[in-house]
Amino acid sequence: MSARVEYAVVVPTVGRESLARALRPLVEAPEGAAPREIVVVDDRPPGRGAPLGVPDHPRLRVLGSGGRGPAAARQAGWHSCRAPWIVFLDDDVAPPGDWAARLCEDLDGRPEDVGGVQGRIVVPPPEGRAPTDAERATLALAGARWITADMAYRRSALERVGGFDVRFRRAYREDTDLALRVVDAGFRLEWGDRVCVHPLRGGGRLRSLGAQRGNADDVLMDRLHGRGWRRRVGEGRGALRRHVVTTAVLAAAVGAALAGRRLPAGALALWWAGRTARFALERVRPGPRTLAEVADMAVTSAAVPPLACLHRLRGAVVHAGASRRPAVRAVLFDRDGTLIEDVPYNGDPDRVRPRPGAARAVELAVRCGLSVAVVSNQSGIARGLLTEREVGAVNERVERLLGRFDAWCVCPHGEDDGCACRKPAPGLVREAAERLGVRPYECAVIGDIGSDVEAARAAGARGILVPTAATRGEECRAAPESAADPFGAVVRLLGGGAP
Repeated sequence: MSARVEYAVVVPTVGRESLARALRPLVEAPEGAAPREIVVVDDRPPGRGAPLGVPDHPRLRVLGSGGRGPAAARQAGWHSCRAPWIVFLDDDVAPPGDWAARLCEDLDGRPEDVGGVQGRIVVPPPEGRAPTDAERATLALAGARWITADMAYRRSALERVGGFDVRFRRAYREDTDLALRVVDAGFRLEWGDRVCVHPLRGGGRLRSLGAQRGNADDVLMDRLHGRGWRRRVGEGRGALRRHVVTTAVLAAAVGAALAGRRLPAGALALWWAGRTARFALERVRPGPRTLAEVADMAVTSAAVPPLACLHRLRGAVVHAGASRRPAVRAVLFDRDGTLIEDVPYNGDPDRVRPRPGAARAVELAVRCGLSVAVVSNQSGIARGLLTEREVGAVNERVERLLGRFDAWCVCPHGEDDGCACRKPAPGLVREAAERLGVRPYECAVIGDIGSDVEAARAAGARGILVPTAATRGEECRAAPESAADPFGAVVRLLGGGAP
């Protein structure tokens, strides 16, 4: 390697025992190849399950995403990282001991237009027998493109497209959607040489029934990328058309029987049975052909077509009119030094002066449908230098000058009070998100000092620094993103262009 590659690793988890195995090569990596930070995102609902069994390591920390699915977990994870490369790993993979060094070799020297580099996934086949239908679904991961089981993205590419679309609630299609948007933004995606082992999973005897929920996600993919997205990722057109015909034949047979038309009902029932038997045989033939597998294929082959159609219809309803939307749904502005000139412990509304770009930033965010709020430390209240009424009067003056905000979240405590709200703690960000009806990972914090960015990082929100003359050099260097003024920060959040 010509220079040390700076990267962070994000691992969403639902508490699998395999998590420790996935993390081991990261925490044990030699100094020259070790990640800058490791973020484990607990995607279980709050209060569910035992504490995660993660090692105590200075570069490792844990975030919570509220059990909203892997896309939301990864979104919170990369928002909180500073490194120029973000590597996504699943919690059930088994990276070999040299994975970190091989990753650095994969990333070193890549041209700036390379937005992502995929690792090669190996799924060991079962020994001494053919794989079951459920196992074949896992084996297919070995040839899948751009899956986030082991995928490195440039942070600049994630920023450009807004990261993951959290409407994908399952571990399905969220990685394909992201890859297509990164390519559409002008980046290239390439293969690396590193290898990661994914365990062979059966997923239960009726796994294929639960998998039909993915048909609803395919509707969202159609809405966002058009009907040709499968070809772009090297997939066939799928079996939905076939399932629609089989389901229609079954419905016609039932309808004819209910109408007392025995001959047509019998003919349609035979047709349905023939289509179902053919489907079952296609699934049985490459498998172990045990009695249990044959029985499973017979039962699920009858149930899969109507379930696929049902979930497709559900997706058509849920995602009707779906379009690309900003990943960030709310902008949380720091007040002093960001929206207005910083006058220490100011309780006088007449001394309020807007910062350059502040009014345009608020107006643009509101015009584009984003919620806006203010998150502000006001320790002057705790020190006796300000009253809450004076702070409120200044806030009212800010609104008269810049426009109305959806929420004001103020910390009145001092540095030594040990509260959970004073930035850089995440409390104000979480409070604002709750009051706005969004999740922290759907928020961006725009501020002028390091504590603003650190509060965003701790909450899993996106943080953008807008430096002033008072911003320290180390804060500028540590910020994951920066902009010249608040307006430029909002433009950046909207994908680089203002309407």
